Amino acid sequence: MADEADQVLDAVGPRLRALRKRRGLTLAEVAAATGASESTLSRLENGGRRPTLELLLPLARVYGVPLDDLVGAPRTGDPRVHLQPIHRHGMTFVPLTRRAGGVQAFKMLIPGRPEPAEPTPQTHGGYEWVYVLNGRLRLVVGDRDLVLSPGEAAEFDTTWPHWLGSADGHPVETLVLFGPQGERAHVRARPSRRSRTAEADA
Repeated sequence: MADEADQVLDAVGPRLRALRKRRGLTLAEVAAATGASESTLSRLENGGRRPTLELLLPLARVYGVPLDDLVGAPRTGDPRVHLQPIHRHGMTFVPLTRRAGGVQAFKMLIPGRPEPAEPTPQTHGGYEWVYVLNGRLRLVVGDRDLVLSPGEAAEFDTTWPHWLGSADGHPVETLVLFGPQGERAHVRARPSRRSRTAEADA
């Protein structure tokens, strides 16, 4: 299984280079569009840098392709969706959307561990919305240290130093919406006409 994953990751670099050349873009132009440095993009294309979710999402948006195209998800006549998990920082991300650009949805799984993990906050461009399905999530954003239980959600600008992990050492299961810089989840609730009438009569 590990060998298969390595083969998939090794194929990402040549695929990125081919996409960039097909679009007629230079490394400098892609760097300006994604916020990643030219050296990082060059090492990513040459296999010297392992692909991560933070790098692949903006690249998929710039090249106008689904994330699956970058990691080489097989395309067959099978109508079922074959989700390709992404492993990063000890967590597993299962992409739930297949369109290029815009807000991307993921199921995020944080494994349990006997000792609590030490927060290591990171920053990157974008905006994130997290909803806890199971377990207790510890969320550190800036100087705030929060614990979210099932049914609770949080949203934050990912340019702030942030870290997500298990609050009690048990596995955590969440839904994550990740959008590019300036794009965030919009939650709207509109009461029914009957409810508005009842409120007016009260």
